[in-house]
Amino acid sequence: MMNNQAEITVEVAYALPTEQLIVPVNVQDGASAEQAIQASGILSKFPEIDLSVNKIGIFGKLTKLESPLRHLDRVEIYRPLIADPKEVRKQRAADGKIMKKGGGDLPA
Repeated sequence: MMNNQAEITVEVAYALPTEQLIVPVNVQDGASAEQAIQASGILSKFPEIDLSVNKIGIFGKLTKLESPLRHLDRVEIYRPLIADPKEVRKQRAADGKIMKKGGGDLPA
């Protein structure tokens, strides 16, 4: 059974705090990241994945769902951050300032 378009092998990866899944999948050369994700079956295993919300990347570099894939690419689906790191730093800094203003019980 010969196709006029070659197949490539890519991996689709999704990680939870306790589990990581990497699914090898064969797709047509030039397939998009979204097509590989759909073909992997990962969306039915993890219904919490929402491709309109979750960011994706190829080998750790953010990319778009329509990005074409190359042979042996790894498409990674990222979980949303629970807390924005910038906000956490701002909050820590604000808490630190509040604590310093009080003077506390430290000897002079």
